[in-house]
Amino acid sequence: QVQLVESGGGLVEPGGSLRLSCAVSTSILSINRMGWFRQAPGKQRELVATMTSEDITNYADFVKGRFTISRDNAKNTVSLQMESLQPEDTAVYYCHALKRYVGGWYNYWGQGTQVTVSS
Repeated sequence: QVQLVESGGGLVEPGGSLRLSCAVSTSILSINRMGWFRQAPGKQRELVATMTSEDITNYADFVKGRFTISRDNAKNTVSLQMESLQPEDTAVYYCHALKRYVGGWYNYWGQGTQVTVSS
């Protein structure tokens, strides 16, 4: 079992910044891929950014150049630095872990943290 706990959400004005963090209950090096997803009201959950255990990153087009995913192996955390936030970035942001076991791949989700961009 892997438990994920997000923190760092909140209210920010357009153009502002926020940093989300996700605490992982196990060694982050054992996770094949960590990532951030988001879900706005009335919309489907969508990928924001991912990072594999080999440090390969992937970003959604709508966040490229504004968001940065990173991880701290010593602290077992993954972060999402968000810059130049816009109202359309308003959503619940979820931490995600993809881990491979002998029996297959398993997905784990955090409880989510609300990000609201508004003046």
